[in-house]
Amino acid sequence: MSESIYNDGEYLANNPTWHMEDSPWKASNIVRLMRKNELDIKSICEIGCGAGEILNQLWNKLDNSIQYHGYEISGDAYVMCKVREKERLQYVNADLLAENNKDFYDLLLVIDIFEHIEDYFSFLRKCKNKSTYKIFHIPLDISVQTVLRNSPFLVNRQKVGHIHYFTKDLALEALKDTGYEIIDYFYTGTATELAAKSIKGKLAKWPRKILFSINPDLTVRVLGGYSLMVLAK
Repeated sequence: MSESIYNDGEYLANNPTWHMEDSPWKASNIVRLMRKNELDIKSICEIGCGAGEILNQLWNKLDNSIQYHGYEISGDAYVMCKVREKERLQYVNADLLAENNKDFYDLLLVIDIFEHIEDYFSFLRKCKNKSTYKIFHIPLDISVQTVLRNSPFLVNRQKVGHIHYFTKDLALEALKDTGYEIIDYFYTGTATELAAKSIKGKLAKWPRKILFSINPDLTVRVLGGYSLMVLAK
């Protein structure tokens, strides 16, 4: 899997909205984590901001003194970002982690990103130096049912570009291994809170919800359908 798919039209062809429809939900979970931990934030940057809608949603939800910057290396996605620019919200078609970039922020958003990065350890170490706080959203693709079916790994690889797969513990260990202090985290219900893409997905919502209310960790390990939102320093 080559990172060229994000600039040669392949990713855009498979994901024409660049997942913009999920942005309000992701932004709400980011706000939930920020408010729970009483973060005092004056600047927010998102790396790999896609269509830019998460930052746009945060612009509407948070204090009007916050400055927002989105970095996106894909020219296809950057076209979508530009139409959302306004006061205190700017987008850049560039690499935040380039050696000559000295920008530093109060909070860096890394939302559904490092599962796409070939050398994600180096990526995470570089991200650590770009802000005081970081919020990660990490798909938990590995579960008993995905391992048994196998096809979800291939679909996520071919359609949405996932080349690494995580459980909760593997995701947290990756962050610890690259020097992060974990402050807080919670599961987000990608399969229970977002619109189902199939009849099977609709039918699986209630078993997941019921079992999650009894034993969240076991439900995520066995049935999958969840991601992890992490606050770290």
